[in-house]
Amino acid sequence: MSFTIAIIGRPNVGKSTLFNRLVGQKLALVDDQPGVTRDRREGEARLGDLAFTIIDTAGLDEGAKGSLTARMQEQTETAIKSADALMFVIDARAGLTPTDRAFADFARRAGKPVLLLANKSEGRHGDAGAMEAYALGLGEPIQISAEHGEGLGELYDALRALMPEPPEEDASEDEDEGGEEDTQRPIRVAIVGRPNAGKSTLINYLLGEERLLTSPEAGTTRDAIAVEIGWNGRGFRVFDTAGLRRRSRIEEKLEKLSVADALRAVRFAEVVVLMIDAQHRFEEQDLRIADLIEREGRALVIAVNKWDLMDGKGGQIAALRADADHWLPQIAGVPVVAVSGLMGEGIDRLMEAIEKAYAVWNKRVATAALNRWFEQATSASPPPAVSGRRLKLNYITQTKARPPSFVLFCSRADAVPDSYLRYLVNSMREAFGLPGTPVRITLREKQNPFAHKRKRPS
Repeated sequence: MSFTIAIIGRPNVGKSTLFNRLVGQKLALVDDQPGVTRDRREGEARLGDLAFTIIDTAGLDEGAKGSLTARMQEQTETAIKSADALMFVIDARAGLTPTDRAFADFARRAGKPVLLLANKSEGRHGDAGAMEAYALGLGEPIQISAEHGEGLGELYDALRALMPEPPEEDASEDEDEGGEEDTQRPIRVAIVGRPNAGKSTLINYLLGEERLLTSPEAGTTRDAIAVEIGWNGRGFRVFDTAGLRRRSRIEEKLEKLSVADALRAVRFAEVVVLMIDAQHRFEEQDLRIADLIEREGRALVIAVNKWDLMDGKGGQIAALRADADHWLPQIAGVPVVAVSGLMGEGIDRLMEAIEKAYAVWNKRVATAALNRWFEQATSASPPPAVSGRRLKLNYITQTKARPPSFVLFCSRADAVPDSYLRYLVNSMREAFGLPGTPVRITLREKQNPFAHKRKRPS
C-alpha cells in the first residue's frame, strides 16, 4: 500500500503549489486569493526516487457547523485520518499567526509524524519566519519555495527518513556477505558543466560500458539520466546532465527543458561534480555554475577533464588549486582533481574526493568546541564598531548539517558586515576541516529580557 501524506495549513500558504510541484503537473488550481481549494485532492507524487500518495487539502479554518467552511474542514480532517504523515505548511514571509499556532496543536493531536515546511523561503526573505517556526514545537522547519522548487533536496532527506524502506530482495544473501557498505545508501552525485565537457564519457568509463550517448557535438545529452555505480564497495547514484550554457544563448524550448532538468538534478544531489575543460578552464560560465552549486548548498568537487591532452603537467595541479581558491573564494579549499574520462586517468582520486566532500558536507561540530573557537576568533579579530559602539557577539551553535549551518546570536544582526562573516567562515573552515563545502551562518539577535518593561518616570 502506498505511503500517504496530507498537506495541511491555513489558507494561502502555498499548499496547492506544493501539491502541483510534487505530482509534476498543475492538477490543483492556484491563485493568490485564499480558499481556492475546497475538496481534498489526491495525486501520485514523486520526489527523486521516492513515490507516495499526496493529498491536497483546504486551508484549516474555523466555521459555523454546517457551513461551507466547516464542511471544508471536515474534508481536511478526513484526509488527516487517512494519511500516514502530515506536511504542515506555513508562510515564512508572513511569519507565525495565531491560526498557525492553533492548528499546530491540531496537527500534534492527530498523532501522525509531522514535517514542518516554511514555504516562500526563496532568497533570504523567509529566514525570520523560519526561525519563528521553531516555537511551534514541531521540530526543525524545512525551508522551501514550492513555486521556485527550492529546498526540495532537504525535503527529500526528511521524507526518506520518514518513509519505510522498501523490501529488499535476497536479503538473506546480503546478510551472509555481512558487508557494512551494502547497507549504506548510495551517494547522490550530479555531473554538471558546460556542453561537451565530457560528462557522459566519464560516466561511461565508471560503468565500463557505453551506457550514455557521446558525441563530439555539444548538446548530445538532453535528459538527466540516473545510473547506479559501485566503486570500491560504496554505492553511488550518478546523474548525467545536459550542458549548461549562458541563459542568453538558450533559445530553443527543448534546451530550456533540458537545462531545467539539469538544475533539478543539482537540487536533488548531495555532491555535485563540476567538469571543466582542461584547455579552457575557469571560464565565466564555469564560475557561474560553481556559484549556483554553492547557493544550492551542495558539496562540490571540481574535475578538470581531458587532462590526457595537456603537455607539461608537472606543477599544474597545484596551480589548478590556487586558481580555484582565487576564482571561488566563497568555497575556499574546494577539491580539484585532474581526470581523463576517456583514458580513465585520475578516476580513483575523483571518487575518493566525492566521498570526502560528502563526509565534510555531513559534518557536525560540538557546541563546546565551536564556542571555544568562536571566543578565540573574536579575540584575535574583534568585530568592528558601528556608530561608535562595538558589536556584541554572544555565542554560536550549529543548527544542521548538509551543508553545515550555524546560528550566531548577537546584539545587532543588521550591523554585522559581510566581510566579518567571511572572516568567521574562513576561520571555521580551517579550525574544523570544512574545505570546499558551503557554510551557512545566520545572524539572530538575542532578545533583551528587559525590553518589555516600561521606563520609570523621572
